Amino acid sequence: MARRKKLSKKQLAVIDDFFGGELDEQAVLEKHKVNRHIYNRWLADELFVSEFDRRVMSAHRQSAALIAKYAPLAAAKLVQLTESEKEETARKACMDIISLPALLDKRIVQPGELQTAETQPPQQLTEQAAGRLLAALAQVEQ
Repeated sequence: MARRKKLSKKQLAVIDDFFGGELDEQAVLEKHKVNRHIYNRWLADELFVSEFDRRVMSAHRQSAALIAKYAPLAAAKLVQLTESEKEETARKACMDIISLPALLDKRIVQPGELQTAETQPPQQLTEQAAGRLLAALAQVEQ
């Protein structure tokens, strides 16, 4: 039996609506008149799953690019919040800054690296950075 090399127009339309529309899974299936049995067969089809996974990865890359674009602005705002008049706001901003390197280490994986968070030692703050953060916290409490 010959393997098909392309998805059907209906399969592509369903995938397009999953990633381009505001509809949830059930609404997309109803819109395209695809019953659950057929959809489950599609999910067992290597070609369909491959295209679906490709779209998922594309969406993740787009999200990562958007977050990366605004990361410097978010970091600057967070640093500004350490000087807030409200003690709790300043304290939380300092704590977020302290924990940021650990969060970034977990998220950023260089191509070709298979190291997990368990195999990498946690990144430590420099004494100078820790001192500045502690001074900011002490200033807020006074």
